[in-house]
Amino acid sequence: MKFNLAKALLGTAALASAASNAAQAQQTRQTPKNWRYEVDQRGNRVDRPNRVTKPDGSWREETRQGNCVAIRERSASGEYRETRECNPATPRLRIISPR
Repeated sequence: MKFNLAKALLGTAALASAASNAAQAQQTRQTPKNWRYEVDQRGNRVDRPNRVTKPDGSWREETRQGNCVAIRERSASGEYRETRECNPATPRLRIISPR
């Protein structure tokens, strides 16, 4: 009886360890650097910001959100600027018939 109980406890501990290792491996999964998006905890795609840093310490970052582009910039002197540009995806064409 004691031998079976020990086997059961050992088996339960092994299963718990395997489950925690699988969960840990799933959390540390990252997308490759050349992809434009990351995958969040729910499995949704989230655009990755595109940041370019210059040697003087200034940087510029672009993030796309639908039809909009958010641009964040910081100069070497510490000035911060954030702009947002939204453009329609495709402009509608109006067809004018000749009279």
